Amino acid sequence: MSRSSTASQNYSPTYFLAALGAGGLAVSFFMYLMFWVPHPDQAVPVFEDILKAFLTGSVPMKAAILVAWIGIAVFAFLNIKSLIWNFTALAAFRKTDAYAQLRQTNAESTLLAAPLATAMTVNVGFILGLVFVPGLWSIVEFLFPAAMVAFVLIGIWAFRLIGAFLGRVLTEGGAFDMTAHNSFAQLLPAFALSMVGVGLAAPAAMSAATTVVGTALVLSTFFGIAALVYAIYASVTAFSSMLMHGTHRESSPTLMIIVPLLTVLGILFLRQDHGLHTSFDVHGNPAETLTFLAQLLTIQVLFLMLGFLVLLKQRYFDDFVLGSKTSPGSYALVCPGVALTVMMHFFINKGLVGSGIIAKFDLAYWILCLLPLAVQAITVLLVLRLNRQHFGAAKDAPSPMPAE
Repeated sequence: MSRSSTASQNYSPTYFLAALGAGGLAVSFFMYLMFWVPHPDQAVPVFEDILKAFLTGSVPMKAAILVAWIGIAVFAFLNIKSLIWNFTALAAFRKTDAYAQLRQTNAESTLLAAPLATAMTVNVGFILGLVFVPGLWSIVEFLFPAAMVAFVLIGIWAFRLIGAFLGRVLTEGGAFDMTAHNSFAQLLPAFALSMVGVGLAAPAAMSAATTVVGTALVLSTFFGIAALVYAIYASVTAFSSMLMHGTHRESSPTLMIIVPLLTVLGILFLRQDHGLHTSFDVHGNPAETLTFLAQLLTIQVLFLMLGFLVLLKQRYFDDFVLGSKTSPGSYALVCPGVALTVMMHFFINKGLVGSGIIAKFDLAYWILCLLPLAVQAITVLLVLRLNRQHFGAAKDAPSPMPAE
């Protein structure tokens, strides 16, 4: 990352979304292993399952595992590298007048991108352990409590930032600018809470200890519901502002933040459902899962349509993706691509295959799988393009920061 890069010269906490997107892509490559590699002894594939499938599987299986290994390793590296860079840049940014000004505007909520990206990195770390560390599953019951402590600490950090923001805008008259609330940028705190929640839900799906499962269910429910409440409030007020003032151009990618938010919450509830089934004998059925995922996917498609409509009308891609202008908010475009990829994998495997509508690995299955693979490929290209624009040597003057 060049010291003379656009990101370095014009830093914003929104750049934590670069780390988030890279981490999300690492998760998207894990979907190959999750749904294509047999793992009969536990809820997720581990190193031993993957190695066995690679050594004994067909040529396509070997190729898929190899691509997954490379994809996970590369984007996990980018995730961690970007997170470290952001914390270093944020520490320097805190000493500037721009930071003090940010803390007095709507853009204070962008600080929630830090716990959001950190929670993603903890999830990525767990995936790295599953995929590359032999024998990890033998000690996993000791890791689950440690992971829950880490996520709770990140959650407390997020709530402190939210509390500072809401405490200011709800007690100081005129502290919140409704004319600058014309995007979904204020859903970032809800996204951060949901990422903590989905991490806390993982032990509910994977642990064999009832106490751990129960604790994970309660904690993940708290953060998941908190995310939903915040998202509903922020989206309703933001949509009202957009109707009056139009959508802020540089923040328009946030219109699609609903897509990753629903994917994260959807996985959270699926993990809880699995934990209720294995530990408390509460049984759902495949048709209910199919309907649930179809409903989430429908909402995601609707918001994707809305987002692309506005982005195309504003010619956003011409300037900020394909053109020479830069905006940190462009990284908000990565999250919907990652989230849609992951959601489609779940819909195909847990929904369509799970309910018996299609058979796993038949022609219809692979035709449908082309959709998430295509979205993933486009998202990878988008990340590479944005990284060159923002973290290569700066050639043009950066554009102003988004209003939020």
